Amino acid sequence: MKTYRDHYFLKARRELYPARSVYKLQEMDKKFGLFKPGMAVLDLGAAPGSWSLFAAERIGGQGRVLACDLQETDVGFPPNVVFMREDVFERTASLTAVLAETGPFHVVMSDMAPKTTGARVTDQARSLALAEEALALALTVLIKGGSFVVKLFMGPDTRNFLHAMRARFSAVSAFKPHSSRPESKEMFYVARDFKGPENLDDT
Repeated sequence: MKTYRDHYFLKARRELYPARSVYKLQEMDKKFGLFKPGMAVLDLGAAPGSWSLFAAERIGGQGRVLACDLQETDVGFPPNVVFMREDVFERTASLTAVLAETGPFHVVMSDMAPKTTGARVTDQARSLALAEEALALALTVLIKGGSFVVKLFMGPDTRNFLHAMRARFSAVSAFKPHSSRPESKEMFYVARDFKGPENLDDT
């Protein structure tokens, strides 16, 4: 018997995306208008590549996507995508150079998730740590007015993270895509209209 999960898995295969997660980003783009032609996009935790492929389609040939992940991917990316197997939080000289060359970015997006342990509190804490790292990087590479998209496993410490985002962006929205599995604890946050690096010391 087909399940809810199968629908998106099979749809992704038909449409030549490597993972069903593409439809989560598609839903967010439809609701929040994340992408426009010519944009620069940074994709954190990009493997296997669905988000980068979708973003590349939306921004067109004049745009550019820098996709980074600890894992390799065998996806054939279009010319406007550069994939680097790197730890974006321990940046090598080569990654730093590519970040500077490709950025500043209109959108920074993170679908990163920790290796789950089955212990809810531990998994939530690890998810939050990744989200905080992604936000810290986004604040250094986004253009003023840019957007930040991040996945988070909901937990008791989420409030402080949201406060940090709201201090730097004019609008922060929680979004649970229809394409998320019903049992999933994941939530996506879409932060828009980055106030700019000159606000980093504001209180």
